[in-house]
Amino acid sequence: MSDKELKRLSVLQEICDQRITQSQAAQLLHISERQIRRLLQKYKAQGPAALAHAGRGQTSNCKLPEELRLKCLNIVSDQLHGFGPTLAHEKLTTVHGFDLSVETLRCWMIAADLWIPRSKRLKRPYQPRYNRDCYGELVQIDGSHHDWFEGRAAKCCLLVFIDDATGKLQHLRFCESESAFDYMISTRLYVEQHGKPLAFYSDKHSVFRVNQSSKKDSKITQFGRVLSTLNIDIIFANSPQAKGRVERANRTLQDRLIKEMRLEGINSIADANKWLPYFIEQFNRKFA
Repeated sequence: MSDKELKRLSVLQEICDQRITQSQAAQLLHISERQIRRLLQKYKAQGPAALAHAGRGQTSNCKLPEELRLKCLNIVSDQLHGFGPTLAHEKLTTVHGFDLSVETLRCWMIAADLWIPRSKRLKRPYQPRYNRDCYGELVQIDGSHHDWFEGRAAKCCLLVFIDDATGKLQHLRFCESESAFDYMISTRLYVEQHGKPLAFYSDKHSVFRVNQSSKKDSKITQFGRVLSTLNIDIIFANSPQAKGRVERANRTLQDRLIKEMRLEGINSIADANKWLPYFIEQFNRKFA
């Protein structure tokens, strides 16, 4: 029984023991005297069980069929392995035609150990940095090394350009390594499509900054000289949390992009780079 029902039981027993009146009991339980008389009549006839809610232990009329639950979980475990509830729900509704809510699927996946809720994961506190006000004022750039093709091709790097003010993905490009040459190609493609930003925001990778002492006077890298020629500033982040937009985007991409490429049958860098503009459009429509 619930706390509310246990309290009612205690008050009704006091009425039966003639310790309080029905009027006093109504005030204690915040119900009418008529309701007190109804409860007292049921209590005397059926005992404490009469105070329990009649629907307890009964199957809800809104419960989805068990067959549907098993079908969904089989598809998630076999075809959508590693998908989160939101992305798995998108595929189940659009591709397989199932009709259910995200939260229902989330509960099913948690119960079947196919998903760990965020509340049970280790939280990492960090000091936030305020985003810029204007589009194009600051663009966060980063390279994400990962097994993007899940063994169907060699491990590679994804160069990510994301606008700091709006959170929009501006440019994605796969390359074999995070090199100055590949950043130059991506910068040229970015400028041709979006124009020059005021500044790039990056980590302290050797592409962007000379990290070792050198006898030479110049401390500017090859990529840094290109940005200087274009009159684009570069700002270095002191921690991954400082460039949170691109880091969070990387985590989302390592989840969604990998699975989308698996479903599209993309197995090479060349095919992926041709398809990425379509993915960027879909991604920005949902997250930016």
